[in-house]
Amino acid sequence: MRKGVVVTVEIPGGTQEQYEQTTKLIQAAEWFPPAGFIAHASGPDGSGGWRTTDFFESEEDFLAFVEKARPFFEQTGTREFIPRVQHVVNVVTR
Repeated sequence: MRKGVVVTVEIPGGTQEQYEQTTKLIQAAEWFPPAGFIAHASGPDGSGGWRTTDFFESEEDFLAFVEKARPFFEQTGTREFIPRVQHVVNVVTR
């Protein structure tokens, strides 16, 4: 079994355009993929914002990723985001 964390990030007022710009910058970074990264999904949250769901091997790996990606978030105007970390006992991937 593969343990880890699932991180749901709410981005109030976030848009698909901001998401796509930020993702492009992150994926072009020399450190991508970040340590501990397992998977990512994203889409509108149904209330006018954006939601991402990430799977990482640990909360520390996710927090390290956020610090590296912070300049990209600021560059695209994604200033507010609310992460919720949940520890999981098994992550199954293809």
